[in-house]
Amino acid sequence: MLNIIWPIFIIIGCIYAIINGKISDINNAVFEATNSAIEVIITMFGTVCLWNGIMQIASNTSIVKIIMKIIKPIMKMVFPELKENMIAYKEITMNIIANIMGLGNAATPLGLKAMKSLQRENNNKKKLTNSMAMFIIINTASLQIIPTTVIAIRNSLGSEQPTAIIVPVWIATFCAAIVAIISAKIFMKRF
Repeated sequence: MLNIIWPIFIIIGCIYAIINGKISDINNAVFEATNSAIEVIITMFGTVCLWNGIMQIASNTSIVKIIMKIIKPIMKMVFPELKENMIAYKEITMNIIANIMGLGNAATPLGLKAMKSLQRENNNKKKLTNSMAMFIIINTASLQIIPTTVIAIRNSLGSEQPTAIIVPVWIATFCAAIVAIISAKIFMKRF
């Protein structure tokens, strides 16, 4: 649907600009937006590369095992069907750690790997398991301690205090995660 609506808006905007003699304004807006987009992409690319590298190094060290032990009680409560020796367990843990560190874009590849592992262990390939549904819910809630992606965007756009959003992010993501997990647990029992 959006692939129809956006072109219509663009065409209407261009026609309006032609009628009112504002073609130069469109050109200026296109070039300014392109410049801004490239600056944000370069900043984001650097941040994602850095944190993907750090997560790759962490996955090959004992740091992950230590963090897995710390969050083990929570993982057992949230994902009761998963066993500790499963590949998906480690991948889910890595994804949750990346999300907690605020590495949303860097956490995506880890999340995709975890979902593939969960799907391999799924007996009914056309239906989500409870673990898959819970994993999607937790990723959507995206509990974060340091929202590095948002801070990087705010910094690249010239914010005077790019880290001023940390406490509101803690509150919002904590509330979202708790409500999402409780709601999912309730609905999983019913369906």
